[in-house]
Amino acid sequence: MTLPQDISSLQSKMSAAVREHWKAFLFEGILLVVLGFAAMIAPLIASLAFTIFLGWMFLISGVAGLAMTFWARQAPGFWWSLVSAALAVGAGIILLARPAQGVLTLTIVIGAYFLAEGVATIMYALEHRRELSGRWSWMLIAGLMDLLIAAIIIAGLPGSALWAIGLLVGINLLFGGATLIGVALAARNA
Repeated sequence: MTLPQDISSLQSKMSAAVREHWKAFLFEGILLVVLGFAAMIAPLIASLAFTIFLGWMFLISGVAGLAMTFWARQAPGFWWSLVSAALAVGAGIILLARPAQGVLTLTIVIGAYFLAEGVATIMYALEHRRELSGRWSWMLIAGLMDLLIAAIIIAGLPGSALWAIGLLVGINLLFGGATLIGVALAARNA
């Protein structure tokens, strides 16, 4: 079996590709960091931009889904595909027609997500504290932080809709950009 050799060959090719294009990774990382800071400075604008982007994604995917559903109408599950595509079109239209209300709705969804994720992470940490030995406490802390974020978002509604999505997107862009900058600099020096 030559699987390990194939993996090492693939790893060396990936390393060579990253080294060859390290400037592109650096540029993208810097751009993401700048966009992340911008989103954190103006979270309402970032929230609205994200909601409009999401609305277009729903609308485009829904229209494509409708076209594919009617193109393959003899396939099993036609009605479920039709309902799914119609819901995507409807969600897209609503988010594009009323982005401010969409921001509020998405903020509620994000608060609920952090609440569910926090409870699940805490339960996982408690369930596996024997197997995870020293790491389970970190998972417990992560779950508690998720609950704290959920509490801040939910307790602050509707006001938290003005900053929550934009701030979270900004933080994500900032860390993603910093990671790409780190990869680029490591590849340049390798």
